[in-house]
Amino acid sequence: MIKRILLGLIAIAIIVWAVLYWSENRTPSGPVQKVTASAQEIEHGRYLTLAGDCAACHTSADGAPLAGGFPLDTPFGTIYSSNLTPSADFGIGRWTKDDFYKALTEGISPPSRHLYPAMPYTSYKGMTREDSDAIYSYLMSRPAVDVAPPENSLPFPLNQRMAMIGWNLLFFNDKPLPNSSQGSSEEWLRGRYLVNVMEHCAECHTPRGIMGEMELDKFMQGGSLGRFTAPDITPEALASRGWTKEDLQQFFMTGLAPQGSAYSDMHPVIYLSSQHLTPKDNQAIATYLMGDNPPKTSPLQMGNGSAAGRQLYLESCSGCHSYDGSGKPNVAVAMKGNSTLRDKDSTNLINAILDGLPEQAFPNNQNMQSMPGFANKLDDKQIAELANFLRVQWGGQPADIKPEQIKALRNH
Repeated sequence: MIKRILLGLIAIAIIVWAVLYWSENRTPSGPVQKVTASAQEIEHGRYLTLAGDCAACHTSADGAPLAGGFPLDTPFGTIYSSNLTPSADFGIGRWTKDDFYKALTEGISPPSRHLYPAMPYTSYKGMTREDSDAIYSYLMSRPAVDVAPPENSLPFPLNQRMAMIGWNLLFFNDKPLPNSSQGSSEEWLRGRYLVNVMEHCAECHTPRGIMGEMELDKFMQGGSLGRFTAPDITPEALASRGWTKEDLQQFFMTGLAPQGSAYSDMHPVIYLSSQHLTPKDNQAIATYLMGDNPPKTSPLQMGNGSAAGRQLYLESCSGCHSYDGSGKPNVAVAMKGNSTLRDKDSTNLINAILDGLPEQAFPNNQNMQSMPGFANKLDDKQIAELANFLRVQWGGQPADIKPEQIKALRNH
């Protein structure tokens, strides 16, 4: 009797798995959609697509715009972004407006395929139907690109999309994301929508748990999805690193500010998204991040770094950043008051020294030259000495970096 019950349960489990597998692996079979939209709606959708930072993840290095294939490296494996062009077989050409809205806000694409939360439906859930429809109209007005993104590289059982049913039960709901600052003004409310929903800043700037969920009790307190970390962007943390609302607005519009330049994953956010927003919207973003009543910006407490660190700086860094750390326009940012140096977390500073940074272009014909990596030129003790000098001299931080930290990041 027990054997029959077990066999029955196994049979039921196999049938359920087969049904779910079939459901998740179906492709849209509906008619190719013909979308009629006004030029005004399409233009509004274009703006919202920029505000949603879609191009940064849905355009591969050598691919057509929004045709997908961009690799997102996660702790669980590599996920490739989808094709957002009107391709009937590889993109959203057979999707309806309802399908598109459900994918954006619930993470389910047609006909019943669960998306991984690398697509930030956990933030887009707050998007208005009007904005979703406008984005859809714009995307459907673009040329179709008949290219299939590569298959995701995920281990079993994570490669089974049906697992997302359980993930969503545990971690997804329709509640708004928390507020990272305090405010109630019209500008603050607009900024909250842009930051929490459209730009989905929390997806990178919030720590994640063991199953990849955002730890909402630490909302916007910094996260790490790759080599570099996304720093804490709560009002107090921003103010402690010298940021003001005015400097933040300048940063989002140009990628450059007295506190430094955008780099790593933040550079495409500026270049492909925020620089294209109106000054009013960028001001709203800055207002939300700092709050209606911003905390007082912490004054920079500079110190005297070690003689050994100074010598390393003069030999390795001063040619670009100047002997006094003042930087050089269109070459290298200033060290004095640099936000990365003022960050309590030294990960980004150490990795920049180890790996270097590529040449990066910014709006208004501005540029930053490439920075060489020193992983093969300086040992762990020397890099720790240099990093400590920079943090003490121009960042107001303690000289608490140990060679063991350098070794760990070098081998990471």
